Amino acid sequence: MIVLTILLLQNNKLNAQNMESNLTTPQLKIVTIAANTAIGELDNLKTELNAGLTVNQIKEILVQMYAYAGFPRSLQGINTFISVLNDRKAKGIIDLEGKEASPLTDTRDKYTRGREVLEKLTLTNQKNITGANAFAPAIDIYLKEHLFADIFERDVLTYFERELATISALSAMHGVAPMLQSHKNIGRNVGITDAQLEQVQTIINTISNTLFSKGERNNPDYFTGEVYLKPLVSQDESDGYYSAGSVTFMSGARTNWHTHPSVQTLIVTEGEGWYQERGKEAVKLQKGIVIPIPVGVEHWHGASKDSKLVHIAITNFKNNSAVTWLRPVTDEEYDNAK
Repeated sequence: MIVLTILLLQNNKLNAQNMESNLTTPQLKIVTIAANTAIGELDNLKTELNAGLTVNQIKEILVQMYAYAGFPRSLQGINTFISVLNDRKAKGIIDLEGKEASPLTDTRDKYTRGREVLEKLTLTNQKNITGANAFAPAIDIYLKEHLFADIFERDVLTYFERELATISALSAMHGVAPMLQSHKNIGRNVGITDAQLEQVQTIINTISNTLFSKGERNNPDYFTGEVYLKPLVSQDESDGYYSAGSVTFMSGARTNWHTHPSVQTLIVTEGEGWYQERGKEAVKLQKGIVIPIPVGVEHWHGASKDSKLVHIAITNFKNNSAVTWLRPVTDEEYDNAK
């Protein structure tokens, strides 16, 4: 009973930290930085990293993301932040470093400390392990010793801010609904209101407002820059007649010059870019534009310098062939697409 009373008092104190119904500007930055990092939207992330938080606060968010979205996403976010800081420094912009994490004075073992942090967050006793933690005890140790001790004990971010980052990341990801619901409950425990959770979801819907996921990176031999393919209909599924896929070009990315032995159709679903046939002016691509590509015509397509481009490509096969790849589009050719 005494332990429960203490936890409730701690919870009331945490709830008092944020009584506003709307998230503040720095809190909104936490949402967008965490979400864009978690799903690898690095072009959007560059914009969100420009201002609003200290350098150390942003570092802390990006590091925490590895525990929820994996090392690759976290490292991509950190490298993107390095690039942004270098660009801002070159322009004479000096960013505020902010406070460093305070030295830890608690000498108890990390498992105990992490368990107690988790108890504060969940308002439940964590001495008895069940479910996945009991089935694979190693994950229980990693969660308590590393995530909730090593990471959550660092005071660069508050519990409120860390849970806001976690909820934002999980909301943007697919297939993690149970974990998201769990962290929403924790978020309420540390002072995040239902109105703020709705605000987070509205922001996430805007960030991830795409028909399909990016899929896997396309063969770099045939593209300049980062290009991803999400297959929608395979050749086998169409009895060999055609394939369809959602193609995502990150800013500045484009195909090589190429031709098709049968008709291909592009349907732009997001962003901006260019389509150009050999000897003709480039055509600007925007959401809703449909491009029917004639048989045998040499052409290329890709994103603009300032925006990603997403299009659905419906490609017909002839004699089991769909494309003939040619040389890359030079920077000069790309720059002339205006």
